[in-house]
Amino acid sequence: MSHRSGFVNILGNPNVGKSTIMNALVGEKLSIITSKAQTTRHRIMGIVNSDDFQIVYSDTPGILKPKYKLHEAMMSLVNIALTDADIILYITDVSERPAADEDYIIKIRESGIPVIVVANKIDLSDQNKLEKIVEQWHVEFPDSSIIPVSAINKFNIDVLLKSILNLLPAGPAYFPKDQLTDKHERFFASEILREKIFICYQKEVPYSVETEIESFRAEEGLLKIRALIHVARDSQKGIIIGHKGSMLKKVGTEARKDMEDFFGKKVFLELYVRVTKDWRDKPIMLKKFGYR
Repeated sequence: MSHRSGFVNILGNPNVGKSTIMNALVGEKLSIITSKAQTTRHRIMGIVNSDDFQIVYSDTPGILKPKYKLHEAMMSLVNIALTDADIILYITDVSERPAADEDYIIKIRESGIPVIVVANKIDLSDQNKLEKIVEQWHVEFPDSSIIPVSAINKFNIDVLLKSILNLLPAGPAYFPKDQLTDKHERFFASEILREKIFICYQKEVPYSVETEIESFRAEEGLLKIRALIHVARDSQKGIIIGHKGSMLKKVGTEARKDMEDFFGKKVFLELYVRVTKDWRDKPIMLKKFGYR
């Protein structure tokens, strides 16, 4: 059998489980996951290899209507992912209805790219509801497979993988066979820290925060990381730090533990908070934070 390879781009609305599905397919936690919408801000590649295939998955930000230049940058990643895919995984969940996102569904159909619709969170539904959901999505994508999954329980992920392999075109590997992702270690340190901020803080604060790794030094058996937490307003700095530094210490402890698990070595983590006013609407700051 000839070698197959291709780019499988993951699209869908916020909070439907795109990142959980990406991580389940890759077998590694590359995309951060929280219960809050708009957690994913970057396009993150996860590469799966075997002797006869290479699948390059891309997790993307959720589809949204921009309020800030940050959102415009996020949506540009979504739009690019709609043009450079060999296969699109359109992720929905059992609570969504096709009419809620009709404009983007039309764009996906008109792209001409093969689509697999993934109905996630079926653990929150029953058989009768699920059958109706599958029927509704067949109307929108009559030529596509509709695959119900529970990403959190890894149910039907193997069926999803088989469907992807059936559509994967013949071709050589795009990346070395031992490569897992296109991102560097600093990126994952920053994302782990940002995930803990999303988990630990409420309301608008996590959406006003960006993380930056100022220094990342590897010593024998130890990583020394200095990170900045940027906030948009003065009032948010106090919230991030907490009473006598309690919240910042909590975030740092939880981020350090996850970093040690991810990198496989001890981590010494220093955290600082900086007010960078209106960073979400400043192109120069967005570029500095890796948004294009």
